[in-house]
Amino acid sequence: MAFRPTTTHPNPAIAARSALFAISIPLRRALASLAGAFLVVALAVTTSATAQETAPVPPLPIPSPEDSFSQAPAPAGAPGVPPAPQPEDAPEPSLDFLLNSPTMTPLPRDALPYAPAATPQTGKPGDPSETTLYMMARLTDNGPLIDNGLVWRVYSQTINDEGHLDLIAKSKGGDAEFQLDPGTYLVYTAYGHAGVTTKVTVARGQTSKTVVFNAGGIKLNGVVSKTVPLDIAKVRFDIYEMDFNTRGERKLVARNVLPGKIVPLNAGTYHVVSRYGRVNATVRADIKVEAGKLTEATIYHNAAEVTLKLVNEFGGEAIANTAWSVLTASGDSVVEGNGAFPSYVLTAGKYTVVARNQGRLFSREFEVKPGRNAEVEVRTKDGNAAGLALDTD
Repeated sequence: MAFRPTTTHPNPAIAARSALFAISIPLRRALASLAGAFLVVALAVTTSATAQETAPVPPLPIPSPEDSFSQAPAPAGAPGVPPAPQPEDAPEPSLDFLLNSPTMTPLPRDALPYAPAATPQTGKPGDPSETTLYMMARLTDNGPLIDNGLVWRVYSQTINDEGHLDLIAKSKGGDAEFQLDPGTYLVYTAYGHAGVTTKVTVARGQTSKTVVFNAGGIKLNGVVSKTVPLDIAKVRFDIYEMDFNTRGERKLVARNVLPGKIVPLNAGTYHVVSRYGRVNATVRADIKVEAGKLTEATIYHNAAEVTLKLVNEFGGEAIANTAWSVLTASGDSVVEGNGAFPSYVLTAGKYTVVARNQGRLFSREFEVKPGRNAEVEVRTKDGNAAGLALDTD
């Protein structure tokens, strides 16, 4: 909007200055108002920034896997604490923690150490007025409660028409709570390869029982010739019970156990079979597992890995499409295979290898020495001549 002066000065220059002054009055007022608003906004921003610097919001803690065993969980239903998820397959807890933690005063078998957790069936805490069975477990009488990795199964005491016990309820994780009708039940609790069956009578109200496994752990490793470590990809352990059944066989407890893996077991003596490779490098040992202790056992193998090659000249290229047979010194078959250079782990001793290629047979004798991997070359020009065993280490 243009501003028009109400009077006209006789001097044109003075009149122009007066008009310019009059125009600048509202402009100055607008600028002053704008500056004031800017100052208010700046003060608000500064105040907000200052408040954040003086009172920062702490980040939420991120628990590590170890914290789940060293810190007590937040109580269910606490303000700001979301319900913990219940995985289908809970991770196996640290057996080292359970075996090495300070001893604890054992609780009475019918005592509740804290409020029951959510029930596996309903996800809600049990009503004390109803019939509730609350189960806990320890490795030993004085050990800490196991808070993960347990499998609970509740069976009826009577046998059904099919000759089996009816499965009433099951749960995974740590302690378990079941809503059951009054009566007597058989509760099977498993932790790794340790297991125990408990007979429980449930009455009106709440019944609490603590299961004690009387278990320990075993950790197995293998070496060659007492000094050379084995290739863990080629070593597996099978664990059996000591007693034989009517067919003269031992009951298998754990199969294909990896070296260095801790296996929970009931206290007792076990028959361990260590397999290095897939042929004849097998060692057996009886190992005792004590309750509340971790037993570490190292099994020694007198064996080595050999690679078979059919060549025209020693050190030459392996000939493809070759069939192989490895025999003991007495002529018993050990292993057969096909390929240009198959590899086998064999126990120490003397052997004969036979190579078949294009209808022709070639053989030689060789010796396996503990811990000395080697290439066994059979030369076509020599026929049945004894070739060389070249160390590959």
